[in-house]
Amino acid sequence: MSQIVSDKPLTGRKVALIFIGCFATIIAANMALVWSAVGTFPGLETRKPYVESMRFEGLRDAQIALGWRSQIDYNAGRIAVALTDESGAPVRAAQVMFRVGLATSDGADHVIAADFDGRVYVAKDHLVAGNWQVVVTARSNDGTRFRRTLPLIVGGGL
Repeated sequence: MSQIVSDKPLTGRKVALIFIGCFATIIAANMALVWSAVGTFPGLETRKPYVESMRFEGLRDAQIALGWRSQIDYNAGRIAVALTDESGAPVRAAQVMFRVGLATSDGADHVIAADFDGRVYVAKDHLVAGNWQVVVTARSNDGTRFRRTLPLIVGGGL
């Protein structure tokens, strides 16, 4: 068994420099990850979160009272969202919009109007493979606001 022997002794200064170098590397990596995370997704759902929080429970209760259920499907550039009532019948809303975007970034977010085909609400949108979210907003005929965020995994074996 051979030993490697150095003529240079391990001094306190060298240990301190190794220690500082390790922590500097960790801090630099963490800062790079924070910079990347904040730069790609701001984390904001609304411009006025306090005002929205004051109205949240009333809006939620009104939406629950509608009894609507939602289901999403994507195929060949076509987003289809089924809105059904408690009996399973299709709901004919006054207005339906989709905000489509990647789950971890707001750079690809866009809003599209949906058309009712008699069963589901449809919008044409060619999405690349990834983890998408579709925020469905609608107004019932009595003016009640409906909002649901639906996850949508597109291709790529995700």
